[in-house]
Amino acid sequence: MIQMDIDGIELKLRRVDNKTQVFDPIRKKWLVLTPEEHVRQYVLQYMMDKLQYPPALISVEKQIMVGTLSRRFDIVVYDRNHRPWMLVECKAPDIPISERTLHQLLQYHSTMQCPYWVLSNGPQTYCADACDVTSIKWLNALPAYKG
Repeated sequence: MIQMDIDGIELKLRRVDNKTQVFDPIRKKWLVLTPEEHVRQYVLQYMMDKLQYPPALISVEKQIMVGTLSRRFDIVVYDRNHRPWMLVECKAPDIPISERTLHQLLQYHSTMQCPYWVLSNGPQTYCADACDVTSIKWLNALPAYKG
C-alpha cells in the first residue's frame, strides 16, 4: 500500500445551493464534491503538485468502450507520445479496494493498455507496475513521471 503525502495540498472549494463544489483543474469546471470526487481530486493534485505529472497529459472521466459497453475511466496519464501510461481507478473511502475494484480496472486496461495501474479510495492506494503483464509488481510509491 502507498502512503500519499497530501499535506499542503488544498482543493479549491465553494458552496453553491447548499452543496460543496470542488474545482477540477483538468476539466476546468466546478463539480459537486461527492466522496469519490474528493478522492479523485486529491489523487490528481498529488500527481500534479507532489510528483510533477504534467496536467496537459492527464485526462479525467473520459468515455471508453469496453467491448460493447460504454464506460468512463477516472484518470489516465499519458506519456509524451500521447500513449496511455497510467490508469487510475478511484472509489469513495467507504468502498474497499478489492478484487472487484481490480477487475473493473482490468476491464478498462483491456481497452487501454497502460504500464501502470493505480487503485485508490483515499485511505488505501495501490500502484502496480504492469509493464510486463505476466509478472505484475506492486509498488511502494507512484512512479516518477518520465513520459
